[in-house]
Amino acid sequence: MTVNKRKKDTKQRGSHTHGWGSKKKHRGSGNRGGKGMAGTGKRSDAIKPSIWAEEYFGKHGFVRKGSKRGPVSVNVGFIDENAERLAARKVATQDNGAYIIDIGELGFGKLLGKGKVTKKLVITANYASASAAEAVKAAGGQVIVNEQGKREGK
Repeated sequence: MTVNKRKKDTKQRGSHTHGWGSKKKHRGSGNRGGKGMAGTGKRSDAIKPSIWAEEYFGKHGFVRKGSKRGPVSVNVGFIDENAERLAARKVATQDNGAYIIDIGELGFGKLLGKGKVTKKLVITANYASASAAEAVKAAGGQVIVNEQGKREGK
């Protein structure tokens, strides 16, 4: 079996330019004006048209700053458990045996239906789930959805 042997002159030792023409041509990226797309466009008009198609200049796209989060939600069970405490802190008012609470003042945006409702509650919210409205209504209370929530359909 014959083996392909490398020619002994491929390393070009002693050839002074090693196959790169004049001495100056095989130096670093400084020989070309920089790495990558350096020196291709803003100043020399000769190469600009070839770069325009690649969208080399300017800013493109966007950077997400983080996901948008929906309104902070609270369950009717939590409101029911803490109704007396909210009334004591004067965040809620009591009228004819019903606790009147605006969950927007508490920092919540949406009312959800988890938990039991044992007290009569009148809750004002930007958004409310159907199950939350049913639970409050079953206990003799009422859920009032603000105009903002009605416009957005939630």
